[in-house]
Amino acid sequence: MKKDTIVIGTRSSKLALWQADYVEAKLRERYPELHVVQKRMTTKGDRVLDAPLAKIGGKGLFTKELEQAMLAGEIDLAVHSLKDMPTELPEGLMLAAVTERFDPGDAVVSPRYQTLANLPQGAKVGTSSLRRRAQLLAKRPDLEIVSLRGNVNTRLKKLEEENFDAIILAVAGLKRLGFHDRITEILPREICLPAVGQGALAIEARADDEATLSLIAFLDDAATRAAARAERAFLARVEGGCQVPVGVYAEAADEALEMEAVIASIDGERLYRKKKAGSALDAEKIGRALAEELLAMGGKEILQELGLLQP
Repeated sequence: MKKDTIVIGTRSSKLALWQADYVEAKLRERYPELHVVQKRMTTKGDRVLDAPLAKIGGKGLFTKELEQAMLAGEIDLAVHSLKDMPTELPEGLMLAAVTERFDPGDAVVSPRYQTLANLPQGAKVGTSSLRRRAQLLAKRPDLEIVSLRGNVNTRLKKLEEENFDAIILAVAGLKRLGFHDRITEILPREICLPAVGQGALAIEARADDEATLSLIAFLDDAATRAAARAERAFLARVEGGCQVPVGVYAEAADEALEMEAVIASIDGERLYRKKKAGSALDAEKIGRALAEELLAMGGKEILQELGLLQP
């Protein structure tokens, strides 16, 4: 059955709307006769802004309401940042497309000091991510890491209003919203590995909606999909949501896949890091194997202490 109208579900933040607009533009370009509509929604992660993400608890903080609307037939697909998507999706839904990955890095925004190395002893650094906190403290244990919530615009405003010496944000989000000039340093992956799927968009749809799946198939990037399969398999094995002190990055090219991951304690005092490579066809297997190795090295104890992994 061919569709003449498609309804995109999206959160209402400026970055989420950029993502939805991007997918809408691609669909209109590919199918000039297709009528594309956006439905804007608010998720729990958008509503609860007075607590760190890790303390709100639960998976799907930025996806659940969109998924419920999809299952109810109110929207045909949802556009997410891949890093916000839980590894387990509700029955009846699937990860239908993963777009080509944009810059996966983390950015320092520090008008005064510019770089991580230049920050003075005890500098106040804002981030909402346990992953960033753990890796930054492993490199600079003297830093004062302060929880920073809100959308990109809000966080940039808080940088000045709340006297942060630096804040850390995803490079992709800053560049997509036209804030590339605010980036003073892109952290090398040797210091800070990204979140699972960071820099890529995920398009979620109903598994039985063949018409929609057919329409969006062209948006799926094979190399990014393979990397995402490995990274999400890693995260699933460590039983993590989007708020765990875990960094992971995989890259696929010419049917080969290379992957690196880290599990660190929140204070940065313990950090376990390892690489693994193999065939892109074995992406999930590589991800799970790397997770097992890091858990055995000491990562299991860290995650158990945080209540993120069952004994």
